[in-house]
Amino acid sequence: MATEKLLNALNDQFNFELSSGYVYMAMAAYCSDENMNGFAHFFIEQAKEEYEHAMKFYEFINDMDGRVRAQAIEEPKNDYSSFLEAFEIALKHEKLVTSKINNILEMALEEKSYPTVQFLQWFIEEQLEEENSMKDIIFKLEGIKDNFQGLYLLDKELGQR
Repeated sequence: MATEKLLNALNDQFNFELSSGYVYMAMAAYCSDENMNGFAHFFIEQAKEEYEHAMKFYEFINDMDGRVRAQAIEEPKNDYSSFLEAFEIALKHEKLVTSKINNILEMALEEKSYPTVQFLQWFIEEQLEEENSMKDIIFKLEGIKDNFQGLYLLDKELGQR
């Protein structure tokens, strides 16, 4: 099946997906505190997606006869200077996720673990979508700056996710 090294990398990613959800919940809490419930809703939905991603890794590790091991989750950043900062950090985080997925894919290719390669293809596409989503919101926030009407409209839009 998969080597111990590859299973460990998959397990690390399982835990990283869980911690990603935690990061997005902290961003949601910041937005809620700022009375921007659409922004908060966006990040809550983002957190739910990360937990779904973790479950995909959980199931795959089990399918590969591996053992999932829970690890400690670090406290995320809880305060931001602006919504723009929160989304810039979210984009940086998604780029980190992408690099981690790519590293696991390279390892799977080296080990000729084709089930793992196949499994990771979905995540490759998902990460492209995630990064582009964050870039789109950042573009809008940069245009809006501190204009309350613009923030209000974007909050309404993000609340529809």
